[in-house]
Amino acid sequence: MTFMSADTTPRTGTRNRFRAWLLDGLSETVARHPGPHAKLAPEHRGHKWWRVMCLTGVDYFSTLGYQPGIAALAAGLLSPLATVVLIALTLLGALPVYRRVAKESPYGAGSISMLERLLHWWSGKLFVLVLLGFAATDFMITMTLSAADAAAHVVENPFAPHWLEGENTWITLFLLAALAAVFLKGFKEAIGVAVVLVATYLTLNVVVLSTAAWEVISKPHQIGDWTDAMTAEHSSPFAMIGVALLVFPKLALGMSGFETGVAVMPQVRGDDTDTHANPAGRIRDTRKLLTTAAVIMSCFLMLSSLATTILIPQDEFKAGGQANGRALAYLAHEHLGEIFGTIYDVSTIAILWFAGASALAGLLNLVPRYLPRYGMAPEWARAVRPLVLVFMGIGVAITLWFNANVDAQSGAYATGVLVLMLSAAFACTAAARKAGQRKATIGFGVITAVLSYTLVDNVVERPDGIRIAALFIFAIMLTSIASRIHRSFELRAADVTFDETAARLIDAAASQGPLQIIAHEPPPKSKIDAEPGKRSLLEYRAKEASQRDETNIPPGRPVLFLEVYLANSSDFRADLVVKGQELHGARLLRVEGPVIGNTIAAVLLELRDRTEEIPHAYFNWTEGHPVSHLLRFLVFGDGEVAPVTREVLRRAEKDPELRPRVITG
Repeated sequence: MTFMSADTTPRTGTRNRFRAWLLDGLSETVARHPGPHAKLAPEHRGHKWWRVMCLTGVDYFSTLGYQPGIAALAAGLLSPLATVVLIALTLLGALPVYRRVAKESPYGAGSISMLERLLHWWSGKLFVLVLLGFAATDFMITMTLSAADAAAHVVENPFAPHWLEGENTWITLFLLAALAAVFLKGFKEAIGVAVVLVATYLTLNVVVLSTAAWEVISKPHQIGDWTDAMTAEHSSPFAMIGVALLVFPKLALGMSGFETGVAVMPQVRGDDTDTHANPAGRIRDTRKLLTTAAVIMSCFLMLSSLATTILIPQDEFKAGGQANGRALAYLAHEHLGEIFGTIYDVSTIAILWFAGASALAGLLNLVPRYLPRYGMAPEWARAVRPLVLVFMGIGVAITLWFNANVDAQSGAYATGVLVLMLSAAFACTAAARKAGQRKATIGFGVITAVLSYTLVDNVVERPDGIRIAALFIFAIMLTSIASRIHRSFELRAADVTFDETAARLIDAAASQGPLQIIAHEPPPKSKIDAEPGKRSLLEYRAKEASQRDETNIPPGRPVLFLEVYLANSSDFRADLVVKGQELHGARLLRVEGPVIGNTIAAVLLELRDRTEEIPHAYFNWTEGHPVSHLLRFLVFGDGEVAPVTREVLRRAEKDPELRPRVITG
């Protein structure tokens, strides 16, 4: 006899073909969800670290398109000095932190997974949701801000058609739509595209900065003019340093890309001798990736800050100025001509647009890894294409809200970047403390304190960033809780297996007809394989007698007691291992699961399939108010077990004739 759902009609037609295309990859597990940052198949050897660096580099290096302008607006003539502080924090703070993250979390989950391990039960889940809110802020604003800056480069180009003037919002929306189209089609060649874009963009920046350096060297009075202007504005070198320390948090965008750098770790090839338990080669090469990217970016940040501050009038950086959001492009047009400047603009537009691809890939790596596993997103959230459409819808809303303004979005971007970096620093501090590494604990603690100051200063100066992040967090919390409640009656068992003793007891009982299962409250204990409490044969006999009397169990038929031990009730799905035991003459099936009713339902269905007979399960009603039982079920995993078990079975098996029987007395 074969058991299956009664709904087996083949799906045909355009609607179903579209749905199949949209949900392609849904059957993948969390560890193998599709996307550019997914865990690779065993036959895929990955890529060399420098190629993967270009994938994260489209996010990291693309900030050169707008970072010098933001630095000039924030620090004015002290922009180079503030950039020195930023570089020091990058090389002495962010880099050591993420080198540690690469070691502690080598499978692309980043610092969020490190913090998830620190907290248990619902506190860990809620904390991860908050961090995901900030990650969403970081990655979503990366997409919209980069696309908006690319649009600014399009409009400001002298060869751009006049009808594009003032159409930044529509250009940004078009770029976001093109980005969505790439992901809806597929993202297999992302690294190859990223290598070309990064190599071209950095080469053109070398040309621009070399030309700027020659311009400064050939006209050394410009350096004097700059230093004289600084001296006139600030009374002493100490005052200059103080101002630079105060304003450098506004330059935090120059540190974006580190979280993406560890998210792409599964793409790094590593050594042939790497194992899942010890991916030493991958960790080593990811550290090379992070270090090389940080050093390259630090050099470009310093040179670009000097060149733009010395050669560009300060008024041009302000809103409406020709260097606003495009300082290096201004130098390219000014000193290398309109043709080269246009080539530079095209390269900048391309890498800024593709920076959104890196950010979107980061979201597609994080969301399927956490939310569906928590039961806090629908099953379709495991598939790439529906998520792409959701994220693009959010990106459109953000673009319209900010009217595609780069400066207006920078606060929210910096907030997301700094929160993720702060969480990574704190996670490294906790990991070092747990490992007994005193010096590392102090070092990471100092970095955590500096990043805390940077974050607080940024939030005070630009509170819109924390408001945007709060909206993301609220939306994630609301939808996650709603999804968890909506999915609470799902089967929620990834796999059900029986140990040798359980299989023997089941087969022996099944030889005499359909199984008779008595749901029995287990004795209190910490682990399923621990010694049971002192329950006598009389207690089990009394339970069996009362159930036979109240629910009319057929006389002479053997019964099996099913005892469920609650595990972490905040977990949504778990593998179930049913263990058999004969205790005081009673035959027990014992299993550990996150929710009692759902666990019993999963075991009953597996018993049905194993014995090819419909099992009968017998319950007692639980005393108490139904509302309190509902809350206990949602939060603690117990509550009123019988109706929950019946409802889970009803939803899992559509055919009433094939459904295990739930009998309550």
